[in-house]
Amino acid sequence: MDEPAMPQSHSSMHIGDMVEATGLSHRTIRHYDEVGLLPASTRSEGGFRIYTDKDLQRMLVIRSMKPLGFSLEEMGELLDAVDTLASNPKDASARTKLDDYIQRASTKRDKLALNLKRADSFIADLLTK
Repeated sequence: MDEPAMPQSHSSMHIGDMVEATGLSHRTIRHYDEVGLLPASTRSEGGFRIYTDKDLQRMLVIRSMKPLGFSLEEMGELLDAVDTLASNPKDASARTKLDDYIQRASTKRDKLALNLKRADSFIADLLTK
């Protein structure tokens, strides 16, 4: 599946814009809002969710964590650490947490790469039968 192109800067976006920018479904984005991972920054007078560029960046982090098997709780924990570091770059606890997530993501990525290599080998074996 092709990745959506990196979106241009928008001052505010509705959920459809987020869908287009991230390749995620309306339902998925609403779910992340409902569980508190990505609440809309604001709502229009009509009650529609309005997202910012910062919200989009958070959604892209969430989207990247999903295929690595991180739970919603872990996603929230990482986003909290990132937010803390944005406001206080010297926060040692948040830095340690971020470093832990970097290590865990790297380990998960290596496992996925190994599984992909095995799948390629399996397909190649089947093609020779």
